Amino acid sequence: MKKKILALSFSLVLIMGLLSACGGSKTDDNTSSGTEGSEKTATDDSKPVTINMFTASPEYTDAFNAYIAEYKKVKPNVTINLEIMQADYNTVLKSRIAAGSTPDVFQTTAGGDIDTFAEYTADLTNEPLAAAMTDAVRSNMSSSDGKVLGLPVKGNLFALIYNKKLLEEAGVTSVPKTMTEMQDAVTKLEAKGITPFANAYKEWWVWKHEFQHFINAAAQDAGVSSKELVDKFIKGEAKFKDYPVLYNNFFDFVDLTVKHGTDKPLERDSNAEVSDFASGKAAFMTGKGAWDEEAIKKISPDIQIGIAGYPVSDKPEQSMIITGADQALRINKDSAVLKETVEFFNWLYTSDYGKNWFSSVAKVIPPIKDAPLPDLDMPKEMEEILKTEKSGDLSVNYSLDTFHQKFGEIMQSYIGGSESKDQAVSDIEKAWVQLGSAE
Repeated sequence: MKKKILALSFSLVLIMGLLSACGGSKTDDNTSSGTEGSEKTATDDSKPVTINMFTASPEYTDAFNAYIAEYKKVKPNVTINLEIMQADYNTVLKSRIAAGSTPDVFQTTAGGDIDTFAEYTADLTNEPLAAAMTDAVRSNMSSSDGKVLGLPVKGNLFALIYNKKLLEEAGVTSVPKTMTEMQDAVTKLEAKGITPFANAYKEWWVWKHEFQHFINAAAQDAGVSSKELVDKFIKGEAKFKDYPVLYNNFFDFVDLTVKHGTDKPLERDSNAEVSDFASGKAAFMTGKGAWDEEAIKKISPDIQIGIAGYPVSDKPEQSMIITGADQALRINKDSAVLKETVEFFNWLYTSDYGKNWFSSVAKVIPPIKDAPLPDLDMPKEMEEILKTEKSGDLSVNYSLDTFHQKFGEIMQSYIGGSESKDQAVSDIEKAWVQLGSAE
């Protein structure tokens, strides 16, 4: 794997110095206010320590800055420099690793990429933070040999999001759990002049969020785990046509959302989709999750939001929401401040402040045990659903994002009309073999 990352072009390594010089946002906040337990945790360490943290999550800038400021009260000698970059993040990260300038903390996707960057990452298996993770999240942060090599940025929820009021107005009395029921709901919505779907098909990543629901159903029908099915595709041992849920149902659902969705789907990005849904222009929102609720509520504070699994077949039990963690922070195993960095994250994941940070500051689903949920509709509905139903497998974690990006591009070509269904299927199968794993 080291050879793969070091094989990046020499030009990328050359620009690393320029990029690190201009950087992103940096934070060293010395603001103080009392925190319960801070006096017990604080030490008299006088040696200055600087931890460099490089992430790709600008939506959490304020939340990250908040826990950085809080930790300054606990460890006054520790300075955490936060650098955030979204565009070209992966390229810049790899160039820094190739040049021997790996940040103390960096971000990757979970799942397959846990192994991709394993040789650069500290083993956290026996740390208190690992014990604090929920079982599902810990699994998402673990390598193929069972080591905990990642820290969850947040817990997550992937679901079909709907406007309760619009469904009620159309006489849709229960949320569709089968493809037949979804067809019926579409007919009723359009009879009332309501557009059924808001999409963000300009974004490559929304496609993987939809597709994973169909992967889980196809695996169930085949009597294998989702990971086993994905592994078969990566090895070139599986074909879409052998799995009707993938070859037929997935494309039928995509066609349905395009035909009965907002105009110009390839021009609608994530923000446009949120706006379309929040303003009541569509009843369902595809390819998204719990992270969008605050943005929706800013546009329409009184909107009544519901969540459901995707109708992937005519088996209602296969319609499941998906939970887990798909983004990971990694600690550089060769960091000069490894001990202090691990100590910082142990504090975040086990302290009273940290347990409440996820829900009250970041307002995300906590990836750790014994932490409160944020005061938002989607997490609350998730909690109620999971009392009686199972969560689907976070199967996006079994392939690398290099594959998922190519997959999204292929699907964009499909709905744009430049590729037939069979061409798209063939290209996806090839991409899975070429880009699906770190091997």
